[in-house]
Amino acid sequence: MQTGPLADPIVQSFDTMSEQLQAAARYVLNQPRDVALLSMREQARQAGVQPATMTRLAKHLGLAGYEDIRQLYADAMRNDVTGFAGRVGAQAKNQKLKGDHALAADMLVGISAQVGQLSQPAALDTLVEAAQRLSAARRIYCLGLRSSHSPAWHLHYILSLAGKHSVMLDTVGGIGADALGSATADDVMVAVSVLPYTRQTIEISDYAGDAGVSLIAITDSPVAPLAQRAACTVVVPTESPSFLHAMSPAFVVAEVLGALVAGQVGDAASAALAGVDRQSAALNTHLKTRMKRP
Repeated sequence: MQTGPLADPIVQSFDTMSEQLQAAARYVLNQPRDVALLSMREQARQAGVQPATMTRLAKHLGLAGYEDIRQLYADAMRNDVTGFAGRVGAQAKNQKLKGDHALAADMLVGISAQVGQLSQPAALDTLVEAAQRLSAARRIYCLGLRSSHSPAWHLHYILSLAGKHSVMLDTVGGIGADALGSATADDVMVAVSVLPYTRQTIEISDYAGDAGVSLIAITDSPVAPLAQRAACTVVVPTESPSFLHAMSPAFVVAEVLGALVAGQVGDAASAALAGVDRQSAALNTHLKTRMKRP
């Protein structure tokens, strides 16, 4: 149960909620298993709100009380599994029943549909806005931990090739965040994080925000922790029949943003890439294949 049965109505009505209701709603979105298992008072404590706020949230969603929410989530959990170990067990059963080819096909069809969602007009508007912010930035900090590291690093690599001053906040010894010591309001951070959200990513993003650095979030929900802090949020779907959430859409976003920025900075990207070509030639970086004569 990566998302709960009330995820869609909560997201749709999130902007109409008070600050306290949003805190309660965010808890329900981010902790679907706990909603099913913990008492309302304990959930309210963890959400940082009064128990009465949980009841008001239920009524805001058209339910009689918070017990109705707990029951919906308990029913969903009985028909689902949570955690990597549980999900891999479910995947293995489904794979044994349908076969390896079916699982591979299901994953590829799902990824194709997810990437297609990113070409919708609203998603394209967000991608263009994010690219414009990156193009205008003095320095770009890229952040992604655990499964989110690879798309963040890929974006950093592309931006660096295109001549942007990009800093990857991940170095040996755990000192990656030290680079933020010289950050200013002229800089931008791109942070990638999907459920289950990595605590350190949120903490580093908050620290950068305190320095005036604006945040571009690549995450899986418009009310995810990063999205609530971001000046611009690119939402990527992550559902997958695999035990691990899909990161392919985040990779696609990184490649699109990198290409858009390179085009927007124009001559600067051309000069930087010419330098890359000269260095690659001087160091004989790439394997040169020869066509075999017939």
